[in-house]
Amino acid sequence: MYKIIGADHKEYGPVTADQIRAWITEGRVNGQTSIWVEGATEWKPLSTFPEFAPLLVSQPPVLSPLPSYGAQPGLPPDIFNRGYDLDIGRCVSDAWNLLKTNFGLIFGGVAIFMVIQIVISVLAQIPIVGLVFTVGNFIISGPLMGGVYYFLLKAMRRQPTDIGDVFAGFRLAFAQLFLGYIVAALLTGLAALPGAAIMGVPIFMMVRHHAVEAGPMLVAFLGFIVAIIPMMYLGIGWMFSLPLIIDKQMEFWPAMSASRRMVNKHWWLVFGLVVVCGLINLAGFAACCVGIFFSLPIVFGAMMYAYESIFSAPAARTA
Repeated sequence: MYKIIGADHKEYGPVTADQIRAWITEGRVNGQTSIWVEGATEWKPLSTFPEFAPLLVSQPPVLSPLPSYGAQPGLPPDIFNRGYDLDIGRCVSDAWNLLKTNFGLIFGGVAIFMVIQIVISVLAQIPIVGLVFTVGNFIISGPLMGGVYYFLLKAMRRQPTDIGDVFAGFRLAFAQLFLGYIVAALLTGLAALPGAAIMGVPIFMMVRHHAVEAGPMLVAFLGFIVAIIPMMYLGIGWMFSLPLIIDKQMEFWPAMSASRRMVNKHWWLVFGLVVVCGLINLAGFAACCVGIFFSLPIVFGAMMYAYESIFSAPAARTA
């Protein structure tokens, strides 16, 4: 008996060899399809199984040149007409299982990301020189985050994965990931400016007069609400922009638009996922801070399983 990973990155089977041969004939699988045979310890390409070689040889070659960014975005044309079911508990559970079954790989990859972030944060506190590291952090954050997502997606899809994939964003889509990160950050900040102004004026007046009054405090609180609402709305709406750039080979603005349109179908569900992930990270910080090295792989993994639920093609489109 066999199992395969379909083009939608989902597992199918167990099925017989005859069923695999039928799928080959129908063009639903090819030599690159990942396959597992009963008793094996790892997934291998279908082309490595001699029992299917004659049918694979008879297939015409599939020409699949690498698309340029924006020329062939990976999203199917009907994506925005679809609904989706986001199971928050399932996302977290799948992320936990991914960490358990690939602990050294997943823990190590995310730990490298965390160490880089911590080192840059510490160096940024150094007078004068710290400014260089602060600017550098803005430059590398998008590509580095994109690489982490790419790394996790490959592991989730049972594709050959190694620690070096954490840095794939610098090689595959540096400019687009940088723009996707920085533009989202700038627009989110601009959206918060009116609320920040409302909040800042009464605070300035209270500091100037060395007095805390109920009226200005209420205005400051309302300003905070006005600032935080658009930040939350846009930040959650654009949370899948970087995965779309690195995974679907999209340019940053179409990726941001696609992320927002799909998230807005079930914004509160995605918000619920963000809240749950925040609580998981809070528990990690509470565990003497080092727990974040264990909680963050689960959080990132849950986000990528949510990404798969929202943007993957339906199972009916493939074997």
